[in-house]
Order: sequence, then C-alpha cells, then structure tokens
Amino acid sequence: MEKNASGAGVSRGGLFSTSEIKILICYILDAIDEPMPVEMLANVLHYEGLANAFEVSDAIVSLANSGQIIATDSEEQVYKITNAGKETAKMLKSSLSSVVKERAYLAVMKMFAKFKNAKDNLFEISNENGSTYLSCSALDNGKPFITVKLLITDEEQGNVIKEKFLENPSAIYSKIIEMLTQ
Repeated sequence: MEKNASGAGVSRGGLFSTSEIKILICYILDAIDEPMPVEMLANVLHYEGLANAFEVSDAIVSLANSGQIIATDSEEQVYKITNAGKETAKMLKSSLSSVVKERAYLAVMKMFAKFKNAKDNLFEISNENGSTYLSCSALDNGKPFITVKLLITDEEQGNVIKEKFLENPSAIYSKIIEMLTQ
C-alpha cells in the first residue's frame, strides 16, 4: 500500500496513505451518488483532519485517470463516481476504519447540503440610498418563489447571514410562510 501522503495539516486519526484516500473518495462519491466539486471534497476532508487537501486533489486526478471517477463539469471540476469506482468502494471500504468513514460522510453531507442549497437559492447584496441589503431568494425552476430582503451593516455581515441561511433554507422559508398564513 502506498505511504506517500504527506499528512500536512492532518490530525491524529487521519489518512496518510494515498491508497486509503482514494478508497475514501470512492466511498464518499458512491454514498452520496451525486456529482461533487473537487475543491469542496478536498476542503471537507482537510478541515475534518482526515486528509491533506493537496493529497485529496492528487488522488482525484489519479482516480479520474484510472476511470474510477469522471468529470461532469470540467470547468467547475465536478466529478461523479463510475461503475468501476463503485466496485472499488464496495470491495475496499472495509479497509477504512468506521470512524473515518462516518466522520467523512457526515462532514461531506453537511457541506454537500450547503452546496445544493446554494444552487437552489439566490443571494444578492445591493446598495440603495446609502444602505446595504441582502436579498435571499428560494428558486423553483430557476424563478424566485419567495424573497427575503434584509438591511445589513456590510458585505461581511451579509456573507455570515448567507452561510447561516444555507444551513437550512427550507426551515426559514417554511417559518415565514407559516407565519404569513396563520
């Protein structure tokens, strides 16, 4: 088994083998069964202390070259697992500890939910008459079906609100609709 992953920035319990990182990537992509941006996957595994982001990126290139994963959007570097990758995940997932698999899966699912929510919601920061506003819109077939406009202090505050909003936008819209219809 390869032992060339550098481990820079990886906490105790992380993966140091490039082979293990490749298996984990296949396992995650198989589990979520959705195309995923490389940068997001690398960042999640790095922030969770499971693998070095550079090693994850290298492993993804290697997996793509071997046909385990395939680009669905080369410009955005979004990949999905192939049938060969699914077989790899099924055959070799037992070589990874259940703790690593669980930590990675939960972290990726949380980040992936934000990614999908960002695609289904539109955010715009604007300046009107010396005031800064954040507009948050839920999209249905590309068209806003509800928009919330907030007065904010600055763009930084708008980005914090946006990140919080992306954690569970449907709960926010549900509460607004519930309050308006009761």
